[in-house]
Amino acid sequence: MFERPGLAAAPRVWEVGALCRAIADALEARFNPVAVRGEITGFSRASSGHCYFSVKDANGQLRCAMFRRAASLLDFSPRDGELVEVRGRLGVYEARGDLQFIVESMQRAGQGALFEQFLRLKAQLEAEGLFSGDRKRPLPLQPRGIGLVTSTGAAALHDVVTALRRRVPHIPVVLVPAQVQGGAAPASLVAALSKLYLLAQAGQAPGADLTRNPPIDVILLVRGGGSIEDLWAFNDEQLARTIVRSPVPLVSGVGHETDFTIADFCADLRAPTPTAAAELVAQPRDVWLGALGLLGGRIADAVQRQLDARHQRLDQAAARLGRPSGLVARQQMQLARLAQRMRHGVLLKLQRLAQTQEALEADLPNKLLRCAARQSDRLDRAALRLELLDPRLVLQRGYALLTDTGGQAVTSARQAHPGDALRATLADGVVDVTVSQPRLL
Repeated sequence: MFERPGLAAAPRVWEVGALCRAIADALEARFNPVAVRGEITGFSRASSGHCYFSVKDANGQLRCAMFRRAASLLDFSPRDGELVEVRGRLGVYEARGDLQFIVESMQRAGQGALFEQFLRLKAQLEAEGLFSGDRKRPLPLQPRGIGLVTSTGAAALHDVVTALRRRVPHIPVVLVPAQVQGGAAPASLVAALSKLYLLAQAGQAPGADLTRNPPIDVILLVRGGGSIEDLWAFNDEQLARTIVRSPVPLVSGVGHETDFTIADFCADLRAPTPTAAAELVAQPRDVWLGALGLLGGRIADAVQRQLDARHQRLDQAAARLGRPSGLVARQQMQLARLAQRMRHGVLLKLQRLAQTQEALEADLPNKLLRCAARQSDRLDRAALRLELLDPRLVLQRGYALLTDTGGQAVTSARQAHPGDALRATLADGVVDVTVSQPRLL
Protein backbone atom coordinates (compact mmCIF):
# COMPACT_ATOMS: atom_id res chain seq x y z
CA MET A 1 0.00 0.00 0.00
CA PHE A 2 1.39 3.39 -1.01
CA GLU A 3 0.39 6.79 0.35
CA ARG A 4 0.80 10.11 -1.41
CA PRO A 5 1.49 13.30 0.54
CA GLY A 6 -1.49 15.65 0.65
CA LEU A 7 -4.11 13.07 -0.32
CA ALA A 8 -6.79 11.36 1.85
CA ALA A 9 -6.00 7.88 3.13
CA ALA A 10 -6.86 5.21 0.55
CA PRO A 11 -9.58 2.66 1.53
CA ARG A 12 -8.54 -0.66 2.84
CA VAL A 13 -8.23 -3.35 0.25
CA TRP A 14 -10.17 -6.50 1.30
CA GLU A 15 -9.88 -10.00 0.11
CA VAL A 16 -13.28 -11.14 -1.16
CA GLY A 17 -13.72 -13.95 1.32
CA ALA A 18 -12.67 -11.75 4.22
CA LEU A 19 -15.14 -9.03 3.24
CA CYS A 20 -18.00 -11.56 2.93
CA ARG A 21 -17.20 -12.87 6.40
CA ALA A 22 -17.06 -9.34 7.79
CA ILE A 23 -20.47 -8.50 6.27
CA ALA A 24 -21.91 -11.74 7.66
CA ASP A 25 -20.59 -10.87 11.12
CA ALA A 26 -22.13 -7.38 10.89
CA LEU A 27 -25.49 -8.83 9.86
CA GLU A 28 -25.32 -11.34 12.68
CA ALA A 29 -24.67 -8.66 15.22
CA ARG A 30 -27.21 -6.20 13.84
CA PHE A 31 -30.24 -8.31 12.84
CA ASN A 32 -30.19 -11.93 13.92
CA PRO A 33 -32.42 -13.63 14.80
CA VAL A 34 -34.95 -12.06 12.48
CA ALA A 35 -38.52 -12.69 11.24
CA VAL A 36 -39.69 -11.68 7.77
CA ARG A 37 -43.11 -11.61 6.17
CA GLY A 38 -43.43 -11.95 2.41
CA GLU A 39 -44.82 -13.84 -0.54
CA ILE A 40 -43.15 -17.06 -1.64
CA THR A 41 -41.73 -17.14 -5.15
CA GLY A 42 -39.58 -19.66 -7.01
CA PHE A 43 -40.13 -22.43 -4.44
CA SER A 44 -38.29 -25.72 -5.11
CA ARG A 45 -37.37 -28.77 -3.06
CA ALA A 46 -34.10 -30.51 -3.90
CA SER A 47 -33.54 -34.27 -3.78
CA SER A 48 -31.51 -33.68 -0.63
CA GLY A 49 -34.67 -32.40 1.10
CA HIS A 50 -33.42 -28.79 1.26
CA CYS A 51 -35.86 -26.09 0.06
CA TYR A 52 -34.87 -22.99 -1.90
CA PHE A 53 -37.10 -19.99 -2.60
CA SER A 54 -37.41 -16.24 -2.21
CA VAL A 55 -39.77 -14.07 -0.21
CA LYS A 56 -40.79 -10.78 -1.71
CA ASP A 57 -43.09 -7.80 -1.37
CA ALA A 58 -43.69 -4.74 -3.48
CA ASN A 59 -40.34 -3.21 -2.54
CA GLY A 60 -37.84 -6.03 -2.34
CA GLN A 61 -36.88 -9.66 -2.55
CA LEU A 62 -34.77 -11.93 -0.33
CA ARG A 63 -33.20 -15.29 -1.21
CA CYS A 64 -33.94 -18.03 1.30
CA ALA A 65 -32.73 -21.53 2.08
CA MET A 66 -34.50 -24.00 4.37
CA PHE A 67 -32.47 -27.07 5.17
CA ARG A 68 -33.93 -30.56 5.39
CA ARG A 69 -34.22 -30.70 9.19
CA ALA A 70 -36.30 -27.50 9.36
CA ALA A 71 -38.31 -28.42 6.24
CA SER A 72 -39.31 -31.76 7.78
CA LEU A 73 -41.10 -29.88 10.57
CA LEU A 74 -43.47 -28.04 8.22
CA ASP A 75 -47.19 -28.87 8.68
CA PHE A 76 -48.15 -27.60 5.22
CA SER A 77 -46.77 -27.58 1.69
CA PRO A 78 -45.52 -24.10 0.75
CA ARG A 79 -46.65 -22.81 -2.64
CA ASP A 80 -45.69 -19.87 -4.83
CA GLY A 81 -47.84 -16.84 -4.09
CA GLU A 82 -48.51 -17.88 -0.49
CA LEU A 83 -48.01 -15.22 2.19
CA VAL A 84 -45.77 -16.58 4.98
CA GLU A 85 -43.80 -15.56 8.03
CA VAL A 86 -40.28 -17.01 8.14
CA ARG A 87 -37.89 -16.93 11.10
CA GLY A 88 -34.15 -17.49 10.88
CA ARG A 89 -30.79 -15.79 10.42
CA LEU A 90 -29.40 -13.47 7.79
CA GLY A 91 -26.08 -14.37 6.29
CA VAL A 92 -23.88 -14.24 3.22
CA TYR A 93 -23.44 -17.16 0.90
CA GLU A 94 -19.70 -16.65 0.38
CA ALA A 95 -19.45 -18.87 -2.71
CA ARG A 96 -21.54 -16.35 -4.65
CA GLY A 97 -21.44 -13.35 -2.39
CA ASP A 98 -25.24 -13.36 -2.16
CA LEU A 99 -27.32 -12.18 0.77
CA GLN A 100 -29.16 -15.26 2.04
CA PHE A 101 -31.77 -15.90 4.70
CA ILE A 102 -31.48 -19.27 6.45
CA VAL A 103 -35.05 -20.21 7.39
CA GLU A 104 -35.49 -22.13 10.63
CA SER A 105 -39.32 -22.08 10.76
CA MET A 106 -42.22 -21.06 8.55
CA GLN A 107 -45.94 -20.52 9.01
CA ARG A 108 -48.74 -19.00 6.99
CA ALA A 109 -48.91 -15.28 7.66
CA GLY A 110 -51.81 -14.01 9.76
CA GLN A 111 -53.32 -17.46 10.35
CA GLY A 112 -50.59 -19.56 11.74
CA ALA A 113 -52.04 -19.87 15.23
CA LEU A 114 -55.56 -20.44 13.92
CA PHE A 115 -54.36 -23.03 11.47
CA GLU A 116 -52.55 -24.90 14.21
CA GLN A 117 -55.77 -24.92 16.26
CA PHE A 118 -57.62 -26.20 13.22
CA LEU A 119 -55.17 -29.05 12.75
CA ARG A 120 -55.25 -30.04 16.43
CA LEU A 121 -59.08 -30.10 16.55
CA LYS A 122 -59.26 -31.94 13.23
CA ALA A 123 -56.88 -34.64 14.51
CA GLN A 124 -58.83 -34.99 17.77
CA LEU A 125 -62.27 -35.32 16.17
CA GLU A 126 -60.97 -37.64 13.47
CA ALA A 127 -59.53 -39.92 16.16
CA GLU A 128 -62.96 -39.99 17.84
CA GLY A 129 -64.59 -41.16 14.60
CA LEU A 130 -66.62 -38.02 13.86
CA PHE A 131 -65.34 -37.99 10.26
CA SER A 132 -65.90 -41.72 9.64
CA GLY A 133 -67.54 -42.59 6.35
CA ASP A 134 -69.53 -45.36 8.06
CA ARG A 135 -71.76 -42.83 9.82
CA LYS A 136 -72.41 -40.68 6.74
CA ARG A 137 -75.85 -41.15 5.18
CA PRO A 138 -76.98 -40.85 1.55
CA LEU A 139 -79.15 -37.88 0.61
CA PRO A 140 -82.87 -38.48 -0.06
CA LEU A 141 -83.69 -38.46 -3.76
CA GLN A 142 -86.90 -36.50 -3.25
CA PRO A 143 -87.00 -34.74 0.15
CA ARG A 144 -90.43 -33.70 1.43
CA GLY A 145 -88.92 -30.61 3.09
CA ILE A 146 -85.53 -28.89 3.36
CA GLY A 147 -84.08 -27.22 6.46
CA LEU A 148 -81.72 -24.26 5.97
CA VAL A 149 -79.33 -22.58 8.41
CA THR A 150 -77.52 -19.40 7.35
CA SER A 151 -77.54 -15.66 7.90
CA THR A 152 -80.50 -13.68 6.58
CA GLY A 153 -78.11 -11.03 5.29
CA ALA A 154 -75.73 -13.41 3.53
CA ALA A 155 -75.44 -13.73 -0.21
CA ALA A 156 -75.48 -17.50 0.34
CA LEU A 157 -79.17 -17.30 1.31
CA HIS A 158 -80.06 -15.67 -2.01
CA ASP A 159 -78.01 -18.23 -3.95
CA VAL A 160 -79.62 -21.21 -2.20
CA VAL A 161 -83.18 -19.90 -2.45
CA THR A 162 -82.72 -19.06 -6.15
CA ALA A 163 -81.44 -22.57 -6.91
CA LEU A 164 -84.25 -24.26 -4.96
CA ARG A 165 -86.98 -22.13 -6.57
CA ARG A 166 -85.62 -22.93 -10.00
CA ARG A 167 -85.29 -26.68 -9.46
CA VAL A 168 -87.90 -27.70 -6.85
CA PRO A 169 -90.42 -24.90 -6.25
CA HIS A 170 -92.89 -27.46 -4.81
CA ILE A 171 -90.66 -28.48 -1.86
CA PRO A 172 -91.08 -26.37 1.31
CA VAL A 173 -87.96 -24.78 2.84
CA VAL A 174 -87.70 -24.05 6.58
CA LEU A 175 -85.16 -21.29 7.31
CA VAL A 176 -83.70 -20.91 10.82
CA PRO A 177 -81.39 -17.86 10.71
CA ALA A 178 -78.08 -17.77 12.58
CA GLN A 179 -74.93 -15.68 12.83
CA VAL A 180 -72.19 -17.06 10.61
CA GLN A 181 -69.25 -14.85 11.64
CA GLY A 182 -67.89 -13.47 14.89
CA GLY A 183 -67.50 -14.67 18.45
CA ALA A 184 -71.21 -15.40 18.98
CA ALA A 185 -71.57 -17.31 15.71
CA PRO A 186 -70.78 -20.86 16.97
CA ALA A 187 -73.43 -20.75 19.71
CA SER A 188 -75.94 -19.23 17.26
CA LEU A 189 -75.30 -21.98 14.72
CA VAL A 190 -75.67 -24.69 17.38
CA ALA A 191 -78.99 -23.21 18.54
CA ALA A 192 -80.34 -22.96 14.98
CA LEU A 193 -79.42 -26.55 14.18
CA SER A 194 -80.92 -27.81 17.43
CA LYS A 195 -84.21 -26.09 16.58
CA LEU A 196 -84.26 -27.69 13.14
CA TYR A 197 -83.53 -31.09 14.69
CA LEU A 198 -86.65 -30.78 16.87
CA LEU A 199 -88.75 -29.81 13.85
CA ALA A 200 -87.36 -32.72 11.83
CA GLN A 201 -88.07 -35.22 14.59
CA ALA A 202 -91.59 -33.86 15.11
CA GLY A 203 -92.36 -34.13 11.40
CA GLN A 204 -91.20 -37.76 11.31
CA ALA A 205 -93.17 -38.87 14.38
CA PRO A 206 -96.21 -41.15 13.78
CA GLY A 207 -99.41 -39.16 13.43
CA ALA A 208 -97.58 -35.84 13.01
CA ASP A 209 -99.62 -32.91 11.68
CA LEU A 210 -97.73 -32.24 8.45
CA THR A 211 -100.03 -29.34 7.54
CA ARG A 212 -98.58 -27.29 10.41
CA ASN A 213 -94.97 -28.51 10.36
CA PRO A 214 -93.70 -29.76 6.98
CA PRO A 215 -91.42 -32.81 7.30
CA ILE A 216 -87.69 -32.01 7.06
CA ASP A 217 -85.72 -34.77 5.33
CA VAL A 218 -82.39 -32.93 4.79
CA ILE A 219 -80.60 -29.87 6.24
CA LEU A 220 -78.32 -27.33 4.51
CA LEU A 221 -75.66 -25.46 6.54
CA VAL A 222 -74.24 -22.74 4.25
CA ARG A 223 -72.11 -19.61 4.20
CA GLY A 224 -70.23 -17.72 1.51
CA GLY A 225 -66.45 -17.54 1.15
CA GLY A 226 -63.96 -15.59 3.23
CA SER A 227 -60.66 -15.75 5.06
CA ILE A 228 -59.89 -18.34 7.71
CA GLU A 229 -60.88 -15.77 10.33
CA ASP A 230 -64.25 -15.22 8.59
CA LEU A 231 -64.97 -18.95 8.49
CA TRP A 232 -63.62 -19.73 11.95
CA ALA A 233 -67.08 -20.21 13.49
CA PHE A 234 -67.41 -23.41 11.46
CA ASN A 235 -64.27 -24.83 13.11
CA ASP A 236 -65.94 -24.93 16.53
CA GLU A 237 -65.85 -28.22 18.47
CA GLN A 238 -69.39 -27.87 19.87
CA LEU A 239 -70.75 -27.16 16.40
CA ALA A 240 -68.97 -30.23 15.07
CA ARG A 241 -70.57 -32.46 17.73
CA THR A 242 -73.96 -30.89 17.02
CA ILE A 243 -73.64 -31.63 13.30
CA VAL A 244 -73.03 -35.34 13.86
CA ARG A 245 -76.21 -35.51 16.00
CA SER A 246 -78.43 -34.50 13.08
CA PRO A 247 -81.46 -36.83 12.77
CA VAL A 248 -81.46 -36.36 8.98
CA PRO A 249 -78.66 -36.06 6.39
CA LEU A 250 -76.84 -32.70 6.60
CA VAL A 251 -74.99 -30.97 3.75
CA SER A 252 -72.26 -28.41 4.49
CA GLY A 253 -71.72 -25.69 1.88
CA VAL A 254 -69.28 -23.29 3.57
CA GLY A 255 -66.95 -20.98 1.66
CA HIS A 256 -65.59 -21.49 -1.82
CA GLU A 257 -64.34 -24.66 -3.45
CA THR A 258 -60.86 -24.49 -1.88
CA ASP A 259 -62.11 -23.71 1.66
CA PHE A 260 -62.36 -26.54 4.19
CA THR A 261 -63.73 -26.37 7.73
CA ILE A 262 -64.36 -28.86 10.52
CA ALA A 263 -68.07 -28.65 9.66
CA ASP A 264 -67.30 -30.01 6.18
CA PHE A 265 -65.66 -33.13 7.63
CA CYS A 266 -68.53 -33.77 10.08
CA ALA A 267 -71.37 -33.31 7.58
CA ASP A 268 -72.85 -36.22 5.67
CA LEU A 269 -71.78 -34.48 2.48
CA ARG A 270 -69.60 -31.46 1.71
CA ALA A 271 -70.57 -29.15 -1.18
CA PRO A 272 -68.00 -26.78 -2.74
CA THR A 273 -70.39 -23.78 -2.61
CA PRO A 274 -73.82 -22.90 -1.15
CA THR A 275 -75.40 -23.12 -4.62
CA ALA A 276 -73.91 -26.59 -5.13
CA ALA A 277 -75.33 -27.64 -1.75
CA ALA A 278 -78.83 -26.64 -2.88
CA GLU A 279 -78.43 -28.46 -6.19
CA LEU A 280 -77.31 -31.67 -4.45
CA VAL A 281 -80.63 -31.97 -2.58
CA ALA A 282 -82.88 -30.69 -5.38
CA GLN A 283 -83.20 -32.87 -8.44
CA PRO A 284 -85.03 -30.77 -11.08
CA ARG A 285 -88.80 -31.25 -11.06
CA ASP A 286 -88.86 -31.78 -14.81
CA VAL A 287 -86.61 -34.83 -14.42
CA TRP A 288 -89.04 -36.43 -11.96
CA LEU A 289 -92.09 -35.53 -14.06
CA GLY A 290 -90.47 -37.10 -17.11
CA ALA A 291 -89.64 -40.27 -15.18
CA LEU A 292 -93.18 -40.39 -13.79
CA GLY A 293 -94.68 -40.04 -17.26
CA LEU A 294 -92.46 -42.83 -18.56
CA LEU A 295 -93.49 -45.15 -15.71
CA GLY A 296 -97.16 -44.27 -16.22
CA GLY A 297 -96.91 -45.20 -19.88
CA ARG A 298 -95.27 -48.52 -19.05
CA ILE A 299 -97.96 -49.34 -16.48
CA ALA A 300 -100.75 -48.47 -18.94
CA ASP A 301 -99.18 -50.71 -21.60
CA ALA A 302 -98.84 -53.60 -19.16
CA VAL A 303 -102.45 -53.28 -18.00
CA GLN A 304 -103.71 -53.15 -21.59
CA ARG A 305 -101.72 -56.28 -22.46
CA GLN A 306 -103.26 -58.10 -19.50
CA LEU A 307 -106.77 -56.99 -20.47
CA ASP A 308 -106.26 -58.11 -24.06
CA ALA A 309 -105.03 -61.54 -22.91
CA ARG A 310 -107.99 -61.98 -20.53
CA HIS A 311 -110.46 -60.95 -23.22
CA GLN A 312 -108.93 -63.45 -25.62
CA ARG A 313 -109.23 -66.25 -23.05
CA LEU A 314 -112.86 -65.26 -22.42
CA ASP A 315 -113.64 -65.38 -26.13
CA GLN A 316 -112.09 -68.85 -26.42
CA ALA A 317 -114.05 -70.12 -23.41
CA ALA A 318 -117.31 -68.71 -24.79
CA ALA A 319 -116.67 -70.38 -28.15
CA ARG A 320 -116.11 -73.76 -26.46
CA LEU A 321 -119.16 -73.40 -24.19
CA GLY A 322 -121.70 -72.28 -26.76
CA ARG A 323 -125.33 -71.29 -25.99
CA PRO A 324 -127.96 -73.81 -24.63
CA SER A 325 -130.50 -72.68 -27.22
CA GLY A 326 -128.08 -73.59 -29.99
CA LEU A 327 -127.64 -77.10 -28.57
CA VAL A 328 -131.44 -77.59 -28.41
CA ALA A 329 -131.81 -76.40 -32.01
CA ARG A 330 -129.21 -78.91 -33.19
CA GLN A 331 -130.99 -81.73 -31.34
CA GLN A 332 -134.32 -80.70 -32.86
CA MET A 333 -132.85 -80.78 -36.34
CA GLN A 334 -131.44 -84.23 -35.68
CA LEU A 335 -134.86 -85.46 -34.49
CA ALA A 336 -136.52 -83.94 -37.56
CA ARG A 337 -134.11 -85.84 -39.82
CA LEU A 338 -134.82 -89.07 -37.96
CA ALA A 339 -138.61 -88.57 -38.26
CA GLN A 340 -138.25 -87.92 -41.98
CA ARG A 341 -136.23 -91.10 -42.40
CA MET A 342 -138.83 -93.00 -40.40
CA ARG A 343 -141.71 -91.75 -42.58
CA HIS A 344 -139.77 -92.61 -45.68
CA GLY A 345 -139.19 -96.10 -44.33
CA VAL A 346 -142.88 -96.60 -43.57
CA LEU A 347 -143.91 -95.60 -47.09
CA LEU A 348 -141.29 -97.91 -48.55
CA LYS A 349 -142.60 -100.78 -46.49
CA LEU A 350 -146.15 -100.03 -47.59
CA GLN A 351 -145.14 -100.03 -51.24
CA ARG A 352 -143.42 -103.37 -50.88
CA LEU A 353 -146.44 -104.81 -49.11
CA ALA A 354 -148.74 -103.55 -51.91
CA GLN A 355 -146.61 -105.30 -54.49
CA THR A 356 -147.01 -108.61 -52.66
CA GLN A 357 -150.67 -108.06 -51.85
CA GLU A 358 -151.95 -110.91 -53.85
CA ALA A 359 -149.55 -113.38 -52.32
CA LEU A 360 -150.19 -112.13 -48.85
CA GLU A 361 -153.85 -111.03 -49.23
CA ALA A 362 -155.15 -113.31 -46.40
CA ASP A 363 -152.39 -112.08 -43.88
CA LEU A 364 -151.94 -108.46 -45.09
CA PRO A 365 -154.12 -106.68 -42.54
CA ASN A 366 -152.38 -108.38 -39.63
CA LYS A 367 -148.87 -107.69 -40.95
CA LEU A 368 -149.81 -104.12 -41.77
CA LEU A 369 -151.19 -103.57 -38.31
CA ARG A 370 -148.08 -105.06 -36.67
CA CYS A 371 -145.77 -102.97 -38.81
CA ALA A 372 -147.73 -99.82 -38.13
CA ALA A 373 -147.68 -100.62 -34.41
CA ARG A 374 -143.91 -101.04 -34.44
CA GLN A 375 -143.38 -97.83 -36.36
CA SER A 376 -145.83 -95.99 -34.11
CA ASP A 377 -143.95 -97.24 -31.06
CA ARG A 378 -140.62 -96.03 -32.48
CA LEU A 379 -142.21 -92.69 -33.28
CA ASP A 380 -143.54 -92.40 -29.71
CA ARG A 381 -140.13 -93.14 -28.23
CA ALA A 382 -138.45 -90.60 -30.51
CA ALA A 383 -141.09 -88.00 -29.61
CA LEU A 384 -140.50 -88.74 -25.92
CA ARG A 385 -136.76 -88.25 -26.30
CA LEU A 386 -137.40 -85.05 -28.20
CA GLU A 387 -139.78 -83.85 -25.51
CA LEU A 388 -137.24 -84.59 -22.78
CA LEU A 389 -134.74 -82.38 -24.59
CA ASP A 390 -137.20 -79.52 -24.82
CA PRO A 391 -135.89 -76.78 -22.44
CA ARG A 392 -139.49 -75.67 -21.84
CA LEU A 393 -140.07 -78.77 -19.74
CA VAL A 394 -137.14 -77.77 -17.53
CA LEU A 395 -138.53 -74.28 -17.26
CA GLN A 396 -141.96 -75.67 -16.30
CA ARG A 397 -140.35 -77.31 -13.27
CA GLY A 398 -139.45 -73.91 -11.86
CA TYR A 399 -136.06 -73.36 -13.46
CA ALA A 400 -135.08 -70.24 -15.41
CA LEU A 401 -132.56 -69.49 -18.16
CA LEU A 402 -130.43 -66.51 -17.01
CA THR A 403 -128.69 -64.33 -19.64
CA ASP A 404 -126.97 -60.96 -19.73
CA THR A 405 -128.01 -58.02 -21.90
CA GLY A 406 -126.02 -59.47 -24.81
CA GLY A 407 -127.83 -62.81 -24.68
CA GLN A 408 -124.86 -64.70 -23.19
CA ALA A 409 -125.77 -67.35 -20.61
CA VAL A 410 -124.86 -66.56 -16.98
CA THR A 411 -123.87 -69.89 -15.40
CA SER A 412 -121.97 -68.75 -12.28
CA ALA A 413 -122.53 -66.24 -9.48
CA ARG A 414 -119.00 -64.99 -10.15
CA GLN A 415 -120.23 -63.58 -13.47
CA ALA A 416 -122.75 -61.33 -11.73
CA HIS A 417 -121.87 -58.05 -10.06
CA PRO A 418 -124.01 -55.65 -8.03
CA GLY A 419 -126.05 -53.45 -10.34
CA ASP A 420 -125.82 -55.77 -13.42
CA ALA A 421 -128.99 -56.02 -15.55
CA LEU A 422 -129.94 -59.66 -16.36
CA ARG A 423 -132.88 -61.43 -18.08
CA ALA A 424 -134.55 -64.59 -16.67
CA THR A 425 -136.49 -66.70 -19.21
CA LEU A 426 -139.33 -68.71 -17.57
CA ALA A 427 -141.77 -71.22 -18.99
CA ASP A 428 -144.38 -68.60 -19.82
CA GLY A 429 -142.31 -65.46 -20.39
CA VAL A 430 -139.25 -63.39 -19.43
CA VAL A 431 -138.37 -61.30 -16.35
CA ASP A 432 -135.75 -58.50 -16.32
CA VAL A 433 -133.82 -58.46 -13.03
CA THR A 434 -131.05 -56.37 -11.42
CA VAL A 435 -128.30 -57.98 -9.29
CA SER A 436 -128.22 -56.74 -5.70
CA GLN A 437 -125.54 -58.90 -4.04
CA PRO A 438 -124.26 -62.20 -5.59
CA ARG A 439 -123.49 -65.00 -3.10
CA LEU A 440 -121.37 -68.08 -3.74
CA LEU A 441 -122.45 -71.50 -2.41
